[in-house]
Formats: sequence, C-alpha cells, structure tokens
Amino acid sequence: MRISCLQENLSQGLSVVQRAVATRTPLPITQNVHLSTDNHRLKLAATNLEIAISTWVPGQVEEEGAITIPARLVTEFVNSLPQDPINIAMVQQPLGLELSCGRFDAHINGQDANDFPPIPTVDTGIIGKISAAVLKDAITHVAFAAATEDSRPVLTGVKVEITGDDFTFAAADGFRLAVYEGKLLEPISEDISFLMPSRTLQEVNRLVGSQDTTIEFTVTPSKSQALFRLDNVEIVSQLVQGTFPNYTQLIPESFDTKAIVDQAAFLRATRTASIFARDGSGIVRLNTVGAKDGSEGKLTISSRAEELGDNEGEIDAAVEGPESKIAFNSKYLTEVLDVLGSGEIALETTTPSSPGVIRPLAKDGYVHVVMPMFVQW
Repeated sequence: MRISCLQENLSQGLSVVQRAVATRTPLPITQNVHLSTDNHRLKLAATNLEIAISTWVPGQVEEEGAITIPARLVTEFVNSLPQDPINIAMVQQPLGLELSCGRFDAHINGQDANDFPPIPTVDTGIIGKISAAVLKDAITHVAFAAATEDSRPVLTGVKVEITGDDFTFAAADGFRLAVYEGKLLEPISEDISFLMPSRTLQEVNRLVGSQDTTIEFTVTPSKSQALFRLDNVEIVSQLVQGTFPNYTQLIPESFDTKAIVDQAAFLRATRTASIFARDGSGIVRLNTVGAKDGSEGKLTISSRAEELGDNEGEIDAAVEGPESKIAFNSKYLTEVLDVLGSGEIALETTTPSSPGVIRPLAKDGYVHVVMPMFVQW
C-alpha cells in the first residue's frame, strides 16, 4: 500500500471509526483499525464484533494494499500532525506503516489484514429511507430510555416497528418508557419489526450530526443485522434477539389530572430540586393544584435530604382535574424534560402509585411514561 491524503481528512476518518474500536476484548486485533485501498480512496474500518463502522478518505493511491494497525496510536499521532499531506506506505519488515508529514516521520507496527475480523456486508433485505432530521429526532427522544445494563438484553434495544411509511421507536428500562411515531420518506416493501441496539442508534445519531440528507437502512431477511448508509459512512450492527415487552399495555389509557406547563420552567425547577434529591434517594415530589379563589393553577416541585435540608419550587400550570401528588426519580424526569425542547408539555397523573405520562403538546407522536417513586407525603 502506498497512498497520500490530507491530515485533516485522515484525522476525521479515524474519529468516525474510533467509536467501533473494541476496548476490553479477548480478541486484541479488534483494538486495531483496518486500512485498505478501495476505488482510489483509503478505506478505514473498525469493529467490536457488535457494530462495524467504515468510512472512506479521499487520497492519491499509488499502490494497492491492506493492513491493520493500533487505532489509538495512529489516531493520536495523526491528530498531533500539522495540516499537511500525509504519505503512507506499507512495509513488510517489520510489518507496519511508514507515515510522513512535513518534518515528522513514524513507523507503526501492524498485523496482517487477513487476521482482522471480516466487516459484515448487508447486500439483501428490506430497504427503507428516512430523513436525517427525522431519524435524529426519533433517536434523541427514545434511545436514552433504553437499559444500559445487560441483565435483560432485550431492554438494551430499541423496538422498531415499520408499517408502510409509518414507523415507531420504543425503548424501556423497567422504570420508564419512551415511544416515538414518525414517517419514512417512502413505504417499505413489507411490514417489519426488530430490536436495534440503543448504542448503535446513538452512534448513528452522532455520525448524522447536522446532515440534512436521506439515510438509507437495510435489514437482513433473518433480522440478524442492519446497515445504515450515511454520507461516506456505513454502519453495520448486530440486532438484539428476543421478545420486547408489549409496551402499548404500559401506556395509561386515561388520567385524572392534567397539568400543562412550560418546559423550560419545569426543567429549571426539576434541576434545582435534583440538587437536594441527590442526598434524598433521588426523589422529586410533584404536587399539582388547580385554580381556585382567583389564584392560577400551579405545579410545586420539591425535594428533601433528611440531614441537609429541603427545597421547593413553584411554576404556573393550567390544571384539569383534582389536586394530585406523585414522586419521580429526578434523573428520569430531568432526562425526558431535557430532550423535549422548548414549548408546552402535559403532565398526566392518576394516583401517586400509578405511572405518570409526559407529552409535548407540539409533537403528537411522542409519549413518555415514568414509573412513580413510593414516598410518605
């Protein structure tokens, strides 16, 4: 292999694949990045055996070839170089890469490219197309609610259901549930449902960035793998196997009390209460009171730490129904309020022991259910 490319292009390419590099692994070679020439470009690829990311760097290819080298070392070295062309040449003794940029030179030992796990390819399956902005919005509103521990693997995934051009993302970790409904750019050939790892979707979200393009995804007929094709980047992921809970049964069909509040005010009051909640089992208490005696409705957000003190905040609310009390984990409440963005939101409650429901008024297709905390009022 012999190729030259710009430092900034190589640095950007390495940052794209870096997140798929394995950290703790019984297979040390997956801590490497795979470099190869592909149609007069430099292809970079990395995999941790669950997700594989590939990207292409423009350059001048003088000689074809492939090799795998330590990802962290080459990334840190390339990032330290000036923004000049980098000349890359593979040498056989010892096997590795010679890199030169301006007055800087390095030799990085490598391994045979044939020893690297094959990067999965998805050539057939059900193909869908979605707007980058819609996909990013769906992931942002749902992925954070998935479980992060592997004690129940199915809960680390996001349930994806597609019928025609309608899609639904759903994630739950046993304490909360997020459901987002949206539209594809065009109907798919047949209805499908599968479990996509939340970590994969978060990587897709990161790589989409501010792109405003069409993203194509393909799911294999066996529902074992999925491919996302972005601008100059491909992400292949293993799918989660198992049966996701029937989440529709977890969404309350009715409520006794509904409070409409400003998102920014609610988030600010919740964050303030979280300061005391940290030393009080993370509990934030919400008390909704309707308008009476000429006063407006209000939502009171409070918390207490037994040995340190307590806090109470109050915000305006348009309240339907009787007074209600409910307590939530401050982390769960803060995280959902944080992704909703500005505008009015509805808090629907029934009893202190029943789930609470949060809906943004400006987005019909999103609902978030939070399980209550049991407290002494």
